[in-house]
Amino acid sequence: MSATQFYDVKLTYEDNYERGPFGDFAGLDKTPRSSKSYTGENTAQGSFDFFRQKVNTPFGIPAGPLLNEHFTTAAFRAGFDIATYKTVRSRAWGCNPFPNVLSVHPTSADGSLTANSPETIQGLLADTNFGEPSDISISNSFGVPSQDPDVWQPDMKKAIEQAGEGQLLLASFQGSRTADMTEEEYIADHVTAARLVVETGAKVLEMNTSCPNEGKGRLLCHNPELVGKITEAVKNEIGDIPLIIKLAYMADDQSVETMMRYTAVRQSVQGFATINTISAKLIDKNGNQALPGVGRETSGVCGAAIKKAGLDMVERVIRVQRSLGMNDKDCGVIAVGGVTSAADYVLYRQLGATAVMSATGAMWNAQLGEQVREIIAH
Repeated sequence: MSATQFYDVKLTYEDNYERGPFGDFAGLDKTPRSSKSYTGENTAQGSFDFFRQKVNTPFGIPAGPLLNEHFTTAAFRAGFDIATYKTVRSRAWGCNPFPNVLSVHPTSADGSLTANSPETIQGLLADTNFGEPSDISISNSFGVPSQDPDVWQPDMKKAIEQAGEGQLLLASFQGSRTADMTEEEYIADHVTAARLVVETGAKVLEMNTSCPNEGKGRLLCHNPELVGKITEAVKNEIGDIPLIIKLAYMADDQSVETMMRYTAVRQSVQGFATINTISAKLIDKNGNQALPGVGRETSGVCGAAIKKAGLDMVERVIRVQRSLGMNDKDCGVIAVGGVTSAADYVLYRQLGATAVMSATGAMWNAQLGEQVREIIAH
């Protein structure tokens, strides 16, 4: 376990962007690409298919903690074969005030948190007492900041070039809603962001619909008809490049089916990444708002507490997919949520996930990529 996480939660987003990565990732971005041998069931490098790209392992880090090329390159060198560049926009976008990451403490017997948990409304204790990597849960309250395209485009291009053999940079983007924007302009902003990403040479794109992008606390994925319009427009722009959309938790099969019918069935989307976080009210030990600022009474919670919800959602997506006569070749599923160990990777893969990713777990355990590699090899 790193004494310091590769994203240092004690520092601001801006300090992490300029000075990171930290912990066991520190300096890895300066090391050359290397080729490692693989044994066991998968003997050849690049033996897993990830949206028409060959990767050594179907495991990586999702959008969030990999802020720039220094972070993504370090992730590659540490053995994470899919590294997702933190979500970018068509314009510069500021970060929520510090702090952004607090330790969150669910009170349920098994430590899990679901969308229906009473404490998501009544309040979850959040503080700086971070626990062990195997059971840690945190707030994710950044507001999806982005550099200006003049900054992130050349940086993303370099990040893509730093991937080793059998490794892939997944490029995450989203549209930006402003108060005076029409729906047509909002759709066009997604298209612009996608075009800017494609210009870097990205081979697989992920569109974020599960973070606030419709205003404070409003998620685009709760409007599947609009998601369908956007993905159709984006797909017309990017052509044959695979498009994945990132989803929040959906509590019933019908919601998932509706999303699929507006996207995957129409072939504007080739995959779903799920889940992002579970939204919850966060309070300090005195019952006051834990995160400072207007509109931050609630925050997305990620880490071990949302594994149960993540497994449930992935199982639901795959079940609905099959009921519609589709399979993972038609629409792949990237499993995210509470992956803190190689055993969690196995659980998700057994459900039928195309790939698995870990954010919180990887932040506190930089060896997790290599640990998954060892499980696959044996």
